[in-house]
Amino acid sequence: MNTAARRALGLVALLAALAGCAMRPDAHAPPFASKPYAAFSRSAVIGVAEGEWRYWGSPVIDGPAHEEPVLPAPALQERDNAGWQEVGLYWWIGMNPGDQEDRWTGKHDAAGRVFPRAVNGRYAWSAAFISYVMRMAGAGPHFPYAPDHARYIDAAWRAAHDGTSHAAKHPALRAENPATYAPVPGDLICAGRDSAARITYADLPTSGYFPAHCAIVTAATPSELSVIGGNVDDTVALTHVPLTARGTLLHRDGTIVDPRYDWFVVLRVLYRRD
Repeated sequence: MNTAARRALGLVALLAALAGCAMRPDAHAPPFASKPYAAFSRSAVIGVAEGEWRYWGSPVIDGPAHEEPVLPAPALQERDNAGWQEVGLYWWIGMNPGDQEDRWTGKHDAAGRVFPRAVNGRYAWSAAFISYVMRMAGAGPHFPYAPDHARYIDAAWRAAHDGTSHAAKHPALRAENPATYAPVPGDLICAGRDSAARITYADLPTSGYFPAHCAIVTAATPSELSVIGGNVDDTVALTHVPLTARGTLLHRDGTIVDPRYDWFVVLRVLYRRD
């Protein structure tokens, strides 16, 4: 085989390898997360979430939902320098290659154009934050990374209720009833974002999009949880969530303890190492 032919074959092999990399779900992740180097663990998820919270200025938002927060200074916002870039990392690392959202930032669309504040809701990044934390903590192929919470809430419900095939497809998550299951650090708790279309645990699975917000439980006492979520008033914030005496988010009759948020499901995360 002559030199030109060998070079042509080498180029074809290189292009094929690059094409294969482009199609891998973890192609955006750094090697330590895509391999991953360490077993997916509760402490890793909590550590990554708390590290991101500190990066944003450690804001604590405990007022009523949708009320203007009082943030400790300095608190970073999504459109600030060092803020929009960090949101861009959540999208790039948290999403799978080919997702249109993977090129978004805290203020740019996929073409790099600044979008107006009035349409911020179209670029909500709380699910990207969760996906980023799970990817960086080593969840690998076991977490259903998505730009919206609905997709992995439904995946978790099906993994818990629809047999072994769904459990094998998404082995890291199980949906739990918030009236009977007490969340622990490392779990996710999820609330609806649209009071006009309130969703409950009994409504799952939906097989479609619905507005939601999920946060990572980072600490728990007998009376409350500490949770960290992204895109909470345009930052990464910690919120305290009250519990029943049984440690659940809902009373036995289904009434919610926290008047600010409609927590309707807990996603129990199955770690490979605690």
